Amino acid sequence: MEGKTILIVGASSGIGKSITEMILAKGAKVISASRQNPNISSVEHYTIDVTSDEIDFSFLPEVLDGVVYAPGSINLKPFHRLKTDEFQQDIQINVLGAIRVLQASFKALKKSDNPSVVLFSTVAAKLGMNFHSSIATAKGAVEGLAKSLAAEWSMHRIRVNVLSPSLTETPLAERLLANDDKKEASNKRHPIGRFGRPEDLAHMATLLLSDEGSWITGQVIGIDGGVGALKP
Repeated sequence: MEGKTILIVGASSGIGKSITEMILAKGAKVISASRQNPNISSVEHYTIDVTSDEIDFSFLPEVLDGVVYAPGSINLKPFHRLKTDEFQQDIQINVLGAIRVLQASFKALKKSDNPSVVLFSTVAAKLGMNFHSSIATAKGAVEGLAKSLAAEWSMHRIRVNVLSPSLTETPLAERLLANDDKKEASNKRHPIGRFGRPEDLAHMATLLLSDEGSWITGQVIGIDGGVGALKP
């Protein structure tokens, strides 16, 4: 990662913060763009709202070696109680925000020797899970976007991959892991015996951003303790 410049949207907490800290330790330069400043030493931060159509991307450098789009949402309700504007909000944050960032970053990514994009989905987009219709709809669109871009941008050597986690201990998931009973129940749902930690995702993201991941593109990679593929 030495010498690479990586844009991370959503570096202030959770998985985005873990990725930021990990690649900084490996010598990368990190540019942060989000509503909240991650306040991490040596990170260059710019305040943007990814849901806005009027984003000033003039801060982007001439060359970008990677883009990580980490914003997410968890809106778990029965389908009949979800309003269309709640679907729209999930799509704004997870899909349209990613589109805005990637379109703005395309020119700079093309100038890198080994450019990489890392997006995020959810295991619920694959499995089908109660009360996940809104977020699964949005993240399913992220997976489709990534597959399409991986094909279209391959001529520019831009790799595009998606990490698909199960429940991970982040601020978004606080209420789902609010006490020891909930944590233990979540542990038992995962074949590997525990729910996720941000660094579980950060390790794979770091690989995908590095030269060691240069032959990986167009993949939706389950980082989910086995819940998406196994039934012990």
